[in-house]
Amino acid sequence: MAGKFERKQTTDGQWMFNLKAGNGEIILTSERYAVKSGCDNGIASVQANSPLDERFERREAKNGQPYFVLKAANHQIIGVSEMYSSKSAMENGIASVKTNGSTTTIVDV
Repeated sequence: MAGKFERKQTTDGQWMFNLKAGNGEIILTSERYAVKSGCDNGIASVQANSPLDERFERREAKNGQPYFVLKAANHQIIGVSEMYSSKSAMENGIASVKTNGSTTTIVDV
């Protein structure tokens, strides 16, 4: 089962998306966008940048949990991962974004 983008409007009228792996797990969450077209541009940026390892910035939260952000060529953050229990789990998350990020399946929820 392939990954997909789920695009939705938030309660305050903004737009955001989640990239989900084939198993339904959220692997990347976007920022909020004022308009739907901005959200669509964010999805296109994930599709373009997710295959490139240099676009992933590996980070550690204050509590020590690893996570990552995906950045565009202009260094803007496109999406943020969940917190992981280990660095190897985080690397598996990055691999999943690399695999699923190029999907063209976009579903409105």
